[in-house]
Amino acid sequence: MAAPYSDDLRQKAVSAVERGEKKSHVCRTLNISRNTLDIWLKRKKQTGTVAAKTNYRRGPKPQIDDLEAFQKFAEQYGHLTQEKMAQKWANPVSRMRIGQALKRIGFTRKKKLMATEKERKKPEKSFSKKSEVMPRKDLSILMKLE
Repeated sequence: MAAPYSDDLRQKAVSAVERGEKKSHVCRTLNISRNTLDIWLKRKKQTGTVAAKTNYRRGPKPQIDDLEAFQKFAEQYGHLTQEKMAQKWANPVSRMRIGQALKRIGFTRKKKLMATEKERKKPEKSFSKKSEVMPRKDLSILMKLE
């Protein structure tokens, strides 16, 4: 989403309309839409200011609000999978919500143990057999000679 217009621009537009200038002229001059100007005028009438809204939450409210209680829960049941933790949580939540809450409190997922590169067995290479390998004959040269 784009950044909100500056408070200075908002104030200039509203004060120009209050001075008696036409809304369409103000909109063309400041390169804003008519709807935007109408919203600013409405906000000025309702709240007394044209400043952009701040400190509002986007999206749905989180299902796990109390992160301190969830952290204690995670420390107690951290050995379980996220799906089993979701079943044990007091309110019905999904496995995905448990994962998001774990991420917010700084917990990481369990990771499968894998052999590192050094621990894997590498096939043994024998360089002593290299001298025994016969050189490949080029068949195209043999055919031309015949």
